Parts: sequence; C-alpha cells; structure tokens
Amino acid sequence: MAAPILSYEGLGLVQGSGWLFQDLDIYVGERDRLALIGRNGAGKTTLLKLLAGQIDADKGKRVIVPGTHVVMLEQEPDFRPFATLMDFAVAAPNAPEAYEVAAIADQLGIDMSRTAASASGGERRRAALARALAQNPDVLLLDEPTNHLDLAAIDWLESWLARYTGAFVAISHDRTFLTRLTRQTLWLDRGSIRRKEIGFGGFEEWSDAVAAEEARAAQRLDSKLRLEAHWLERGVTARRKRNQGRLEKLKEMRATRAAMIGGPGVAKLGLANDDVRSKSVIVAEGVSKSFGDRTIIKDFDFRVQRGDRIGIVGANGAGKSTLLKLLTGEIQPDEGSITLAPTLDGIIIDQQRSLMSPDKTVRDILSDGGDWVEVRGVKKHIQGYLKEFLFDPGVMEASVGALSGGERSRLLLAREFARESNLLVLDEPTNDLDLETLDLLQEVIADYAGTVLLVSHDRDFLDRTVTVTLGLDGSGRVDIVAGGYADWEAKRIKPNTIKAKAATAAPPPPPTARKKLSYKDQRDFDMLPGRIEEIEKEMTGIEIDLSDGSLFTRDNARFNALTAKLDTLREEKAAAEDRWLELAEEVEALG
Repeated sequence: MAAPILSYEGLGLVQGSGWLFQDLDIYVGERDRLALIGRNGAGKTTLLKLLAGQIDADKGKRVIVPGTHVVMLEQEPDFRPFATLMDFAVAAPNAPEAYEVAAIADQLGIDMSRTAASASGGERRRAALARALAQNPDVLLLDEPTNHLDLAAIDWLESWLARYTGAFVAISHDRTFLTRLTRQTLWLDRGSIRRKEIGFGGFEEWSDAVAAEEARAAQRLDSKLRLEAHWLERGVTARRKRNQGRLEKLKEMRATRAAMIGGPGVAKLGLANDDVRSKSVIVAEGVSKSFGDRTIIKDFDFRVQRGDRIGIVGANGAGKSTLLKLLTGEIQPDEGSITLAPTLDGIIIDQQRSLMSPDKTVRDILSDGGDWVEVRGVKKHIQGYLKEFLFDPGVMEASVGALSGGERSRLLLAREFARESNLLVLDEPTNDLDLETLDLLQEVIADYAGTVLLVSHDRDFLDRTVTVTLGLDGSGRVDIVAGGYADWEAKRIKPNTIKAKAATAAPPPPPTARKKLSYKDQRDFDMLPGRIEEIEKEMTGIEIDLSDGSLFTRDNARFNALTAKLDTLREEKAAAEDRWLELAEEVEALG
C-alpha cells in the first residue's frame, strides 16, 4: 500500500431524500492504479468529482498532500463555451500551454484548431485527453476514458498510462483496459466501498466470493432484509456455470467457422457446399465501394451464415459503418453484389438513444402503457421483464428523462430485444453500460437464435461474443478471421512482423519443411501450461499477502519485496503465454 496523497475520511453525501454515501473512507496512494467498479447509478462519477474537489460532501474531510495536482477527465465535458478544441484545452484550471497540448494532440491524431461545435464524439474525447494529460497531474481521475476512441487511440492511451508515474483512478466498461492497467480495485456497492489490492483481473473472482457469502447470509435473515439483496437472486454459481457453457459453445462455433473460412484457396471450396449455401443469409461477392478517390472496401467476398456473430473492427474512418451499411443493404456497392435472404427481418440498435422521448415512462416505452409486454411471441408481465434487464420493478412509472445514460441504454436494449427478428445489428452497444449490464448483453446475444452484426471497439466484449471478425485497416482490404478481436490482432501483427524482418535480413536459404517440433520446442510446449499455472498460484499468494492493509507500515521492506516480485511474475507469465501461443500455432500448422 503506497502512502496516501489524496483521501476522504467519513465521506457522506445526500442525494434526493437520502444518503448516497455515508461514512466512506477512501484513499489514493502516490502510484496507485485503481479501478472504480460499480453498477450504473451507484455514484461512481459523483465519487470522482468529490475526490477532484469539484463538489463538496455533506460530511467528511478531504485530505490532500500539499502540492498534489489532481486532474479529472470528465465523461462528457462541456464544449459549448469554446470556439475551438484548443480554446477548450487551454481554459482548464492550471491550464497547460498550447504547445504542451499540441504535443499530445499530435500523438492522438487530433487537429485542435477544429471548431468545437462540429467536432465528433471521438475528436472531443481526444481533445479532453490532450487537455488532461498535458497538465502533468499527480493524480488522474478518468471517467470512461475509452468512450468514442478507436482501437489505435486506446492502444496509445494504454501505453501512456503504463509509463505514467503518478496515480490514477479509472471508471471504465472496457475490461481489457482495466485488466491491463490496474493494480488495485475500489468496489462501490449499495452506498459502501470495498478496496482490495488486486487489479481488475481478479475482480470477478473476488466479487463472486463476496456475493456468495452475502447470499448465504441473506438466507438467515428476515424476509424484509432478504428483499434488500434481491439482486443476488440470479445466483453466482449458476451464472458462472451458464457463462462457461456459453463460452464452450462459442469456441465450437468459431471452430466450425474456421473450417469454412480455411486458408487461401480453401474458402471457395467450402462455400461451394450446398448445405453451406442454403444457410447463407448475406452473400457478398466481389464488393468494392469508394467515396471520391478513396477506396473504402475492395474485392470483398464473404458469406454470413445463419447464427453467425460477426464483429466489425478497425480505426475510426477505416470503413466500419460503410461495411455495415453494405451488409444490411442500406447502401449499394460500386462493384460486385450483396444478396440478402428474403426472410431476413432485422432490428438495429445504434447510438440514437435520444429517439426515446424523455417525457415517456418506462411502462410507455416497453408496453405502450400496459402491464404486459410481448417478448418474441411470448407474453410477459412488465415487472418480470424489467427484472431480466436488471431494473427494480418500481422504475415502471419513472420518466425516461430521469434515467441515467446507462439505464436508458438498458431500456433501449429491453425494448428492441422484445421484438421478433432474425438479424440483430448493434452499433457500439457497450457505451454507457456498466459491467453487469455488459454481462447481461453477452448472455442475450449468446442465446439469440438469429444472426448478429456488431460494430465495437470493446475488445473483451468482442472476444466473448463473436464467431467471425471482419478487420479493416483503411486500405480497402477486409481481413476475415474466425474468432474475436484477439484472434484478428494476432493475425494482423504477425505478418507485419515477418515482413519487417524480411526487409532487413539477408535472403535465407530455401527452408526445409519441418515435420515436428524440435526437442526444446516440444518440451516448452508440454511444460509451459504447468509453469503458467504455478506462476498464477504464486501471484495469488502474493496478492493475498498484499491485501493486508497494515503490511506497508508494519513491514515496509517485505511489502516492497512482494510488490517487486509480483511485477516480475507478471512479466514472466506474459512471456510464457506468448511463447506457448507461438508454439501452439506451429503445432497447428504441422497438423
């Protein structure tokens, strides 16, 4: 535990007719990397604003080491008073100089002279990042930092934060971002806060253990108190088994699709099969699309099969929306053809959440004011259906305008998933959703009987949901990879690495085809899984020791030694995993 440089003691805040927080103790150490976790409406953003000193608590004491500079990256900063993005950036408290902002903006690929009113969500997010990072904060408070960023910008931000020597607290729905960067977790739950000296990667196991213990305790309590824990009724163990079953099913679907796609020259043979053809719902043949002199899609051939979960990824401007519109028939190609099955009946869930009138009630949105909603041909009472989407049934009469952004997103999902359809189109569905709602959305997609087309920058979400990834690099080429984002990234990086080496190395002699792994490679392939398991067990033991809050002051030398050992083990584990994956690919190639 690092020495605290920012803390709140006995924090209490009244919201509405009751306490949102009461008697909370929270601290940030000088090099902490904290994930702040909690459901929508739990008060995560409010807690960050309290730590930043932007709002005052009703009780409690904020303590900050003199000279500590705290900067908050807001989820939705107000650009209205400013003519340009640079005007916004240099108007901050302790404002950075324009040249400091420009240096970071160049790396993020944003023109700060752009007018603020016409800037896109991604441009505004980059401008806000440039302003925050250029201030050289000691403590950085990040509220959904990856929202509206493309994959390249997320990679850049992760690299910057990995080198950052200060402390940060991050709210994010991006599991990959949190897993890679955080080392401690704050869990805000029903007005109380828990802290554990583990990164987000260990949060699920920790939260499941806490929830299971509370569920056992709830069984011994009075029925009124049991109602207070109604959210536990889903059952931690049952949910975990259910999710494991879905992941196994997803692996089988990916393996089937990989066999269909094959390598060069294999796909066309596979697609000639009559059974495969009959299952096709969207067929793209020789598709090209340009705007002006720029080619967006070139020579694209692909068949979308019934039940496919297709993920579309790439940088902003690479052509993701164009490809999605081509596949759904919204626009026509310049060359080639797109054929849609006549039985396709799709629903599109995009980011136009504003189309839901803020004056309408939840009941109006779901059932036109009635008590029953028809869910894909089956009548359900609105209260029961709301529970399926993690709403308290008492929210039925609430107006849409009174809901948080995440709750409005959840309501939109509930409304659209009730409709009969066999094609589901999702455009950045994860924005504004908390982690529990993301779990729910993954379950709904996994159980959906139709075909899914999904555009997203959320890497973990893609890895958990899609069977095929269509990756765009901006050149017009579309990579077709069986699997999720990680599979596409591996296929994308490896050829580039090989080409770079080939450009600098002397031409090698004609290779002799290998028929099996070398003795050393085979030994590594066999032994590395066991070694990785040993490392994970050792890391878990160290994390348990570090979770003792008194260790830092009681035995500082041991605390430092354990922290250094944990960092070494993390690096060793990453290297071992990379080595085993390389060997696994070679084993696959050797058949």
